[in-house]
Amino acid sequence: MSERKVLNKYYPPDFDPAKIPKLKLPKDRQYVVRLMAPFNMRCKTCGEYIYKGKKFNARKETVQNELYMGLPIFRFYIKCTRCLAEITFKTDPENTDYAMEHGATRNFQAEKLLEEEVSRIQQERDDEELNNPMKVLENRTKDSKLEMEVLENLQELKELNQRQAQVDYEGMIAKYREIERREKEREKEEDELELRDVLELSRVKRLIDSDSDDEEESSSSSTQLQRSNTDKPTDILMLGNPPEAQGSSTTGVKRAKTESWEKSVGTLGKGALLGFVVRKKPAKTAEPLQPKDSKTPSAEAANTSKPTAEKGSSLSLLAAYSDSDSGDSQ
Repeated sequence: MSERKVLNKYYPPDFDPAKIPKLKLPKDRQYVVRLMAPFNMRCKTCGEYIYKGKKFNARKETVQNELYMGLPIFRFYIKCTRCLAEITFKTDPENTDYAMEHGATRNFQAEKLLEEEVSRIQQERDDEELNNPMKVLENRTKDSKLEMEVLENLQELKELNQRQAQVDYEGMIAKYREIERREKEREKEEDELELRDVLELSRVKRLIDSDSDDEEESSSSSTQLQRSNTDKPTDILMLGNPPEAQGSSTTGVKRAKTESWEKSVGTLGKGALLGFVVRKKPAKTAEPLQPKDSKTPSAEAANTSKPTAEKGSSLSLLAAYSDSDSGDSQ
């Protein structure tokens, strides 16, 4: 299978390129090219506007007998998008632009011509002033006169407008300045008020902080004083009451405490403690043995002391009763 894209071709040894017949084409033959409209134009036949950048399938040919510094000039043929009228334009390498020939008029052509005329006049003036100082002075005098005339005409137009419109421009300007001044004063007053409020808030906050510190110190000192005064456990009940109400509430607090104690533990009277309290016995000393029948003076004294102890308190009776029990047991 032969190669699809041939890179090297075979030339026979007897090949002579001079024997190849040359194709004779006319010098003004046309080629079909794709291009965009180089400027805005309007068709003369139907008045359709063709804007710059619109694409066309155009025919291109070389203009005969026209050269610019050895560069050829090309002509393009396009058709109107509405009426299909033929429009032609050609290149202009002298001005690096395109020139309209037939079928349409170029938009903004007058502006371009005016710019070209102004630039030409300015160039001529510069050439004249180059070596002629008197011409420079004359041109400056003309410019100053022209400027004064323009200012006078402008002033006349302003006066004419004032007479017709009856508008006081000076008054409007003065009023605007007055409004602007008042606005600045109002903004300044608002700034001062805001600054004053901020300072007042900071001062009040500082006072509140100092008051709170004083209150904390006073409360801590009062609690320390109350703790020092509460030597007894029952004094804690009186801390919550003010000094004026302590005298009236003392009895009620004591009574309530006594009732709650009696409910939980019971009464603690003298009669309730009779069965629990025992008098401490004296230390026993070594005594000589005596016969049972013989009575010692100490025993007689104890017998004589019993009637007197019965006349005493219940605690003494309890002690005597315990002594008698111990003596019997022995």
